[in-house]
Amino acid sequence: MSRTTTGRRRAALTTSLLALLVGALSTLAPVLAAAPAAADGPGVGTPYVVTLGDSYISGEAGRWAGSSNASSARADALGPTAYHDNAAGTGESIERCHRSRSAEAFIGGGVQGLNLACSGARTTTSDGDTFKPGIDFADLGGGKIGQAKALQQFAGSHHVRTVVVSIGGNDFNFASVVATCVADFLYSPGWWKDYCHDDSSVTSNFTSANVSAVRAKIAGAFQNVRTAMRNAGYADSSWTLLAQTYPSPIPRASGFRYSQSGYTRQSTGGCGFWNADADWANDVALPTINNAVRGAATQSGLSNIKVLDLSSAFNGRRLCENGVGLYEEQGIASWTSPGAVDRTEWVNQIRTVSTCCSNSPYYIQESLHPNYWAQLATRSCVRQAYNAGAVRGGTCRISGTGLSGGEPRMVLQ
Repeated sequence: MSRTTTGRRRAALTTSLLALLVGALSTLAPVLAAAPAAADGPGVGTPYVVTLGDSYISGEAGRWAGSSNASSARADALGPTAYHDNAAGTGESIERCHRSRSAEAFIGGGVQGLNLACSGARTTTSDGDTFKPGIDFADLGGGKIGQAKALQQFAGSHHVRTVVVSIGGNDFNFASVVATCVADFLYSPGWWKDYCHDDSSVTSNFTSANVSAVRAKIAGAFQNVRTAMRNAGYADSSWTLLAQTYPSPIPRASGFRYSQSGYTRQSTGGCGFWNADADWANDVALPTINNAVRGAATQSGLSNIKVLDLSSAFNGRRLCENGVGLYEEQGIASWTSPGAVDRTEWVNQIRTVSTCCSNSPYYIQESLHPNYWAQLATRSCVRQAYNAGAVRGGTCRISGTGLSGGEPRMVLQ
């Protein structure tokens, strides 16, 4: 058989196959046209910011805009439903997680938010008096799952662009340290001060060995986030983890507006720290915790992690700081009054059993947490960090007075 004949037969066969293919596509055309659009998921659909971690990102204390000892109504920005986050808006999806409506997850601008953080959470899940989901894959049954597992489930059917994480403070026993400092202030006389910064129950949290251990736990939490996203179908390059440091909640000794003599600093201001302990908190404790977060970001090995530095974000508006005050001290009627955001505190008072809970709308767990103003301020910085999807890190600071779009004026540098 000649090469010419073989070539003609191949050409004829090719023409026949093309005809069959065209016919098949014509038959399938109506079916293809009627096929639904791809469901939301990795890289598809409305972008989301998801927040994970503890009380400093869940929205704890987000109900309150400043403080008043005369009337809680003056500072009540969100009311008794502030932490209602279930689908019906009738209660909390997890008791005492305190995911407030002012939380930073909800940056707007065409970006949706999901808040999976929980007040009191550590890096790992616990289930004592209340369930506290850590940033892990725990599954205790009855819907009790870790935050990493919850993220994985959500990300599979939603377009998650950024995961913002605040974790580690409770692994350093933050609440216990604060309680010890306040107790030492209240139960020791001014002529024989009992400082908390040298108590063994406090210093044990800041030994080199414990700092290394907590840093490794935080790094593990970051790695769990990466695993969750990979399991949900994301490439590491398609999303960003934004790791938050912790803000300073009280000033150094020179910045307090109440003397450490007597009990006014706690009974009026709700900031019962001795001067020396306040200096230690700002100069030693906070930098140690924040350096552990930064170190964990490096130790995790994530290529898509950036750091949002909040360490000085509220300076000038901290609890008991000079320049701001209680509503009655400033002569301001309520949180809606002009100038309230600039003249009231952005950190909630430290509440004790005697000042909380009996016929009171306050929770002790709201103590020393960023309040409504601070939550919105952080939200502004998260929006700037999101940067239309080109996520960047930086340092968050107050940039001016008044409100812009209902939020304090902040800048991410």
